[in-house]
Amino acid sequence: MRNIFLLYIPPGNAQATVNYENTVRRRVEPERILRYLSPALGAKLRAIFGGRRITVWGSKDSSANRAKFEGMGPGDEILVVEGPIIKLLGKIAATTVNPDLSRELWPPIRSADQTDWSLIYFIANPQEIDLPFPEFCRLMGYSEEYQLRGFTSVSQERLETFYRRYDDLYSILMLAKRGQPFYEIPQKDVLGNDLEGEPGVPEPALESLPEGPGMDRPVSDHLRMQWTLANLGRKAGNRVWVPASDQGRIRAEYQFDEFETDFAAGLDTQTKYVENIDVVWKEEYRIDAAFEIENSTAIYSGLLRFADLTLVAPNTLYPLFIVAPREKRNRLVEQLRRPTFQKLRLDRKVRYLPYEAVEEIGRFFEGKERGLTVDVIVDRSEEIHFHY
Repeated sequence: MRNIFLLYIPPGNAQATVNYENTVRRRVEPERILRYLSPALGAKLRAIFGGRRITVWGSKDSSANRAKFEGMGPGDEILVVEGPIIKLLGKIAATTVNPDLSRELWPPIRSADQTDWSLIYFIANPQEIDLPFPEFCRLMGYSEEYQLRGFTSVSQERLETFYRRYDDLYSILMLAKRGQPFYEIPQKDVLGNDLEGEPGVPEPALESLPEGPGMDRPVSDHLRMQWTLANLGRKAGNRVWVPASDQGRIRAEYQFDEFETDFAAGLDTQTKYVENIDVVWKEEYRIDAAFEIENSTAIYSGLLRFADLTLVAPNTLYPLFIVAPREKRNRLVEQLRRPTFQKLRLDRKVRYLPYEAVEEIGRFFEGKERGLTVDVIVDRSEEIHFHY
């Protein structure tokens, strides 16, 4: 269960406004930060951010703030609130107590201004959100008139209540900002069984389900698509994951070894429902896209995995792709009409991505290192939405 921290900026606070602009909105060059850090912390930030600019914020080193700060851990949520508006939502990547870095990043704009923000936190996946703070209050059970002050953490009792009902704070707040509905986590699966299984029990492997004499693509096409999508993910600047059981074959066949080593780091989603998906693109603490590849197996094997994910994470925002040859497109449509998948609204979440489109994107971006994003993949895929 991830902690949630709130940082309040009073409206009209000139120093805080300048600091926010300089180190949150514009972010900071890594070299400016790393010279003030220990080698171990510097290596950790390089692993998380690479050479990208880093979002960083700090709080005054008081006894009250220190107690909250020491409870911060990688993957915890941080919200920056200015007046009645949530300005920013992100994940804690790392922390440090560092007066020298504080003075470097946030010099006073007037001689009387405070200069001590030495409880410093580095923020991954920052998202400017501009959502009314009362939306958050309703989710957490606060009065809508709740007045935030300074540096605050959400109590364990409120966190437990929230995470029993919902899967992911980021997804909920982004859906609220868009005016879209969000859903509570069901306690039963579609057969009425409890969703909470024994902890640590791995997802059972899905058997290959042949479709009969009509199937004409070799199994190696599955591996080729996995490698192509993994390679495209790296070109898009994402970390990439394929199931551990497939990584060795991709290494041997394509000499590709740029896999994410720890899939679960910082993720709230129950990872046993995600880590066996064929290819996942992810950021430091967030998933950007998930791909299930179908060729010699029945088209519904990937849909079953996505159905499991939808049950435990009903507010998933990232796109889910079924990747299959064009001749299987109609088969996917048929399967999405199954009552189970309709009940889960899976047609509104899953997109069809033809093999041929993946291959075209791969050829176009061969030799290119810039310009590829998840949106490019979405634009070449098809939404199959029955609109009822």
